[in-house]
Amino acid sequence: MYTDPIADMLNRIRTAQAVGKQAVDVPFSLLKYNIAECLEREGFVGKVAKKKKEKKSLFSVSLKYDEKGEPAITEIKRVSSPGQRIYKKSKELKKIRGGRGVSIVSTPKGLLSNKEARETGLGGEVICEVW
Repeated sequence: MYTDPIADMLNRIRTAQAVGKQAVDVPFSLLKYNIAECLEREGFVGKVAKKKKEKKSLFSVSLKYDEKGEPAITEIKRVSSPGQRIYKKSKELKKIRGGRGVSIVSTPKGLLSNKEARETGLGGEVICEVW
């Protein structure tokens, strides 16, 4: 049993890309699914789809690679953890890697990228950073 399911999902994506897999299955939770959809909106992963395998609910994340076979995600890291929550105001949300990356923020309007959160003027818990 793992204590941080979001970190587990991020590790699954990271290791699947390291070995060159085309897709990775993740146990379903609404928060993890929304994080994956945010990554899809920002262009870091391909299609995100729900699926059911026997009695378990899963969702599949298709991974993106460039023409050289390099993964679209160079690094993905957890910022806020169950033991230490990190909250930022909208003005404190900075660009990640000069604008090439994003951070995913849990706001009152749902999960948004740092760009979307700054535009709407919302702050919240910084879940992870991706570049």
